[in-house]
Amino acid sequence: MIPEDLRYTAEHEWVAAADGGAVRVGITHFAQDALGDIVYVQLPEAGVVVAAGESLGEIESTKSVSEIYAPLAGTVSGRNEALVDTPELINSDPYRAGWLVEITPADPAVVDGLLSADAYRELTES
Repeated sequence: MIPEDLRYTAEHEWVAAADGGAVRVGITHFAQDALGDIVYVQLPEAGVVVAAGESLGEIESTKSVSEIYAPLAGTVSGRNEALVDTPELINSDPYRAGWLVEITPADPAVVDGLLSADAYRELTES
């Protein structure tokens, strides 16, 4: 259930290459499963500059409210507007339809330093 072609963070975000040098960011199946039914998502507007590790927004579930953290520094180039009306897409399809934001990285090489699928699997199994 952990796609091999993505990179991951210890905070349970995934990162995938997107169009135009941007990366697409979402939360993992592990994270959405722990959160439970997601009912609301608050995401930054395009153009917002983020630093690695800082809060990007929030995900509210029937259990709790959780921060979403930027996996890398850069500029938000887009956000998943479908989540406004259907935040449950994160539960049903966390790696495709449930993506959160796209970020144009300040340093694209940082992506390679994120966790591999194997390293993320070890993290979630320990």
